Amino acid sequence: MQRRGSRRSRCAAWVTARALRPIASRLPYDRSGVHVARVLVEVAMRLSGGVARGTTVTAVTEHGVVGEWVDASGHDAASGSTDAVVLYLHGSAFAICSARTHRGLVSRLSRETGLPVFVVDYRLAPEWPFPSAADDVERAYQWLLDTGYEPDRIVIAGDSAGGHLALDLIIDNARRRVPQPAAVVLFSPLIDLTFALAERRERRRKDPMISAAAARALTSLYTRGQQPHIPRLRLAIESGTVLPPFLVQAGGAEMLVADADHLLEIVQSEAGTCVLEIWPDQMHVFQALPRLSPEADPALRRAARFIRAELGRLPSESTASSTRIETPCSD
Repeated sequence: MQRRGSRRSRCAAWVTARALRPIASRLPYDRSGVHVARVLVEVAMRLSGGVARGTTVTAVTEHGVVGEWVDASGHDAASGSTDAVVLYLHGSAFAICSARTHRGLVSRLSRETGLPVFVVDYRLAPEWPFPSAADDVERAYQWLLDTGYEPDRIVIAGDSAGGHLALDLIIDNARRRVPQPAAVVLFSPLIDLTFALAERRERRRKDPMISAAAARALTSLYTRGQQPHIPRLRLAIESGTVLPPFLVQAGGAEMLVADADHLLEIVQSEAGTCVLEIWPDQMHVFQALPRLSPEADPALRRAARFIRAELGRLPSESTASSTRIETPCSD
């Protein structure tokens, strides 16, 4: 019997498909359209999931790194009261969201993991095209290392376009012989910037939020003037690269479930570890929508357990083998 998502999440997807998708798919993705999209998404994120109680937010502008510490854990990263952190890379086509839009999601991740989270406020397109965002992420990771965090005490997490930035960072670390983080956790990662995988998926099931064509037009504000198959846009892992373990969660109702499957294949091809969870009937980055999806908090708790397990694992200990599972809606 096929699993189904909760009635509330299915209702939210139905409403989104009729209210949001027509707007998102028809917006002109020029500077004025991007401004409208930024306002709409910020309001939607705020209404769909608030900031965890007791969260502290500390802005950082240091050595070219811009972002904020979001901490609902009770630890103070700046004081050195914990030796482990999460580096979070927000998504939304390299153009829309920010550290501020993601405070709700990130604060809940901090609460569940018991760790402070540093969110990179990377430069956005169209004002700052490729490779600005990727360079900012690389700089933030190096800053954490320079600050004194050991690589095996850092977990990379991210959503949507943040998934592309995370994989780019892992590949770039290997190329530059920079130590890899302890683990990578991704929500609805975008991997294929041509959206060919997403378009094939949409022939079977339309994404309730946005069409593949509109998402490609929005992402092209970041990639403009670049060939889609150049390194750092078309991500390829060199043979023999040692990868950190991955946990990937994707919604069964979204087009980027195809990208999540592709990422699983990429990691498996290098004998890496990747656990892919498909959550039935869930929308894109449903973890950020706890007021719309009862599955959001259980998914975050599963991600937090993975993070704590990887941080507690000795380097010599092996992780679980790669697998794809359709996740039950209960925690």
